[in-house]
Amino acid sequence: MSEERINKIEIKLAYMEDFINQIQQVCVENSKTIETLRAENRLMAQKIKDMSEQMEGDIPNRRPPHY
Repeated sequence: MSEERINKIEIKLAYMEDFINQIQQVCVENSKTIETLRAENRLMAQKIKDMSEQMEGDIPNRRPPHY
């Protein structure tokens, strides 16, 4: 292989390594965001459940349990 060809391959490899590092960083950030959103979703679901249980007696024209 010629010296020039080896240099081009090394340059491409360096760009690919940088690109992979950038993708990895984005994946880590996305994982953190997803976990935060999951925690918020669980909290909201619990709040909705609590609110619906509190309001259960206040809902008029509620379907009977056998429906």
